[in-house]
Amino acid sequence: MAKLMSDALKWELAKELGVDQIVATEGWGGVPSRECGNLVRKAIELAERSMVNSPAGKF
Repeated sequence: MAKLMSDALKWELAKELGVDQIVATEGWGGVPSRECGNLVRKAIELAERSMVNSPAGKF
C-alpha cells in the first residue's frame, strides 16, 4: 500500500492538534481514536485547499 501522507506531514498535524507528545512516547497507536479522526479531518482540509489553489488539471 502506498503512503498517502508523509511522516513530516503527520508530525506537523500531530503538533498542531497537540498529540505529538502521545506519538513521541506511545507511537501512533497510542493516539485516541477521536484525535485520529481529527488528524484525518485536518489532512482532508489541507488536501482540499491544495486542490483549490492548484492550477486546473494538476492534482
